[in-house]
Amino acid sequence: MRYSLIIPVYNRPDEVDELLDSLTKQHFQDFEVLVVEDGSSVPCESVVDRYADLLNIHYLRKPNSGPGQTRNFGAERSRGEYLLILDSDCVLPPNYLDAVEEELQREPADAFGGPDRAHDSFTRVQKAINYAMTSFFTTGGIRGGKKKMDKFYPRSFNMGVRRDVYQALGGFSKMRFGEDIDFSIRIFKAGYRCRLFPEAWVWHKRRTGWRKFFKQVYNSGIARINLYKKYPESLKLVHTLPALFTLGVCAILLSSWLFPWSLSLLLVFVLVILIDASIRNKSLFIGVLSVIAAFIQLIGYGTGFLSAWWKRCVCKEGEFAAFEKNFYQ
Repeated sequence: MRYSLIIPVYNRPDEVDELLDSLTKQHFQDFEVLVVEDGSSVPCESVVDRYADLLNIHYLRKPNSGPGQTRNFGAERSRGEYLLILDSDCVLPPNYLDAVEEELQREPADAFGGPDRAHDSFTRVQKAINYAMTSFFTTGGIRGGKKKMDKFYPRSFNMGVRRDVYQALGGFSKMRFGEDIDFSIRIFKAGYRCRLFPEAWVWHKRRTGWRKFFKQVYNSGIARINLYKKYPESLKLVHTLPALFTLGVCAILLSSWLFPWSLSLLLVFVLVILIDASIRNKSLFIGVLSVIAAFIQLIGYGTGFLSAWWKRCVCKEGEFAAFEKNFYQ
């Protein structure tokens, strides 16, 4: 078996249906699928059953413990030479596995990952959120990619790793958030080779509303400090940019009555996002929504980062996360 596709699921049967349907269209066929239900109250077993004759698929259930431990549960029961970790809200183009195989044949890698895109069928809010998460003008450069400000760290929505490497590192840690970056850091620290596969991209739906998106990025900011406490060398200057942006916005708004010209700095940022997002999405309205998404993403991440810095670095509290009860809903 060449590949084992591991998909943790929590109350998302409709999304799983779309992902599994896209897997039936893959040109490369040497793979198995493991759908791992993480204590869902709305299971997707009936959805998986519909693909029993179309895919080499296995349905597993376990008590809720978060995505990292759920991936480990699936990995322990898989048989592939490479493990491909996917989020349930992804959809794969037909040549996804072809692209992965081509890259591995061209130049071996111990671990790898690919980028994400917005599908034409996504809502305008989803397209705006996708822009905020992938644009170089927000934190796309931090996350890594063709235009990156830091080296590429695979993310769990689209991550691949050799089975023996996964086993040697013990899989994902028990971190509830940031567990994929934790895993990537351990890959680098152990001396394994990690690469970006530019053509192995997926359509990634992400969050469907502003509130859910804020919760996601707020926890990402917290996770960055939690990671810093585990691996001090992992924190780079670029990771502080959303926090600096947040503090800068607050300073501008508080001092604008004394220095009205300072508002022009925010206006420049708004115009850059508006123009770039409108061109990329061929829609002025999505451009406007992208401005909202960019501010939510940067300020959400920034406030989470600052909150965690205060609690963990100043007050010396232990590891924590926010919105744990309803984040995955």
